[in-house]
Amino acid sequence: MGETKKKRLKTFPEIDAKDFQHPWDIKATEALKSVPGLDQVVSKILEYGLERIFYLQNTAANVRVTARQFPRLYRSLGWGCKILGVEEPELYIELNPVPNAYTYGHTRPFIVLTSGLVDMLDDEERFFVISHELGHIKAGHVLYTVIARNIAEIVALVGQATFGVGALLGQGLVLALHDWYRKAELTCDRAGLLCVQDIDPCIRTFMKLAGGASKLYAEMDKQEFLRQIREYEAADVSTLNKAYKVLITAYRTHPFPILRAKELDAWHSSGYRTLAGPLGLLEA
Repeated sequence: MGETKKKRLKTFPEIDAKDFQHPWDIKATEALKSVPGLDQVVSKILEYGLERIFYLQNTAANVRVTARQFPRLYRSLGWGCKILGVEEPELYIELNPVPNAYTYGHTRPFIVLTSGLVDMLDDEERFFVISHELGHIKAGHVLYTVIARNIAEIVALVGQATFGVGALLGQGLVLALHDWYRKAELTCDRAGLLCVQDIDPCIRTFMKLAGGASKLYAEMDKQEFLRQIREYEAADVSTLNKAYKVLITAYRTHPFPILRAKELDAWHSSGYRTLAGPLGLLEA
């Protein structure tokens, strides 16, 4: 992370996740905790040891990032942990052309980046993604993430144990989990910005996730990209369009990249500066 070191990144290991948590995340978390059946699902997670199964599968299938293996990524991981005050998790690369990254495991969290994502991004953008994933650990998102990634199997298990009652409750839980999952991502985007300390790599990451054509990256324009969100929001004048938006987002685990860019850019321009002042995180 030569470029990162040149920036003299500030560290603030005493920061609490609540200091940068997105308000939508706070509301969605409160709503999720009130959904009937959540306690049963958590108990099944612990009973069946799903974390252990996926940890073993991940270790067998993917390549671990260390000081001697993918050292640039390892330095990025170290910087992110130092900046956010997070104990270093394991980091792996998965052979998968689909750009993606995720954090798994409540008791022993680990981060996975797909090869497609690594190939798509430059060093600073990868640092943003790794720091975003560290944000999930910092914010205590990982238990619910484990549930969200296995909700179909868990609802089936609970349904069997409760003679179908759990399965009836399951769809409400599925929707609440997906809503929480999307809004938790906005909190972690903020964690990524706090680590990179530069909005441009963050926006570039969203642009690439939306466009995905490497030969066209140089022709993409940040302001044009952000302008698209206004058109999407302007569609809300129609009640029918609002209903359609609910339908197309209900089962998404991530917000649309353009919405993530808009929310993070707004925080960088206003709330981010407000946060930086009292906590002394970044210079204005």
